[in-house]
Amino acid sequence: MRIQENGKHFALYYMLGFCAGILYANLFAKEYIISMGILSEYFLNQYSADDIETAEYLWYVVRIRMAPVLLLGALGCTRLRKGVVAAFILWTGFSSGLLFTSAVIKMGVKGIILCLIALIPQFLFYAAGYLALLWYLYTYPQIRWNLTKTVIFLLLLAVGMLLECYVNPVLMQLFIRTL
Repeated sequence: MRIQENGKHFALYYMLGFCAGILYANLFAKEYIISMGILSEYFLNQYSADDIETAEYLWYVVRIRMAPVLLLGALGCTRLRKGVVAAFILWTGFSSGLLFTSAVIKMGVKGIILCLIALIPQFLFYAAGYLALLWYLYTYPQIRWNLTKTVIFLLLLAVGMLLECYVNPVLMQLFIRTL
């Protein structure tokens, strides 16, 4: 019963953030979204034509992806851990809502497909790893962290990073060339 209750909290936090991101994009940031160039045809053509330096990109991704993990780990050691988990999930939902709304404003339905392809396949591994960490932080002290969980968590993040660097750019370039 407690698992269902906590799972509902996670879904509620995410959906609240997602809806807030959609509202923010439509009410306050629409003009900015229209003027930005990241989802423009020029940017997408440049992305599909460029060769990505995979080794450099991998180190960039490691730095970017490990920062939230370290922050969550550090803040998770405080009494604020449940609030930190809620804030992280709210922010993730907000960012998702803003991203998908921006993509729809700039590209229509193709924007949603582009966002989904941009998240696949690494997102599955990141989501599993982060959910394990967030679940632990939210339910502490009932659940204990151990070496097995650490290894699985780090393995999930590592596989996600490798997929993001080696597989995702190929998928993105294939999709962008079909636009």
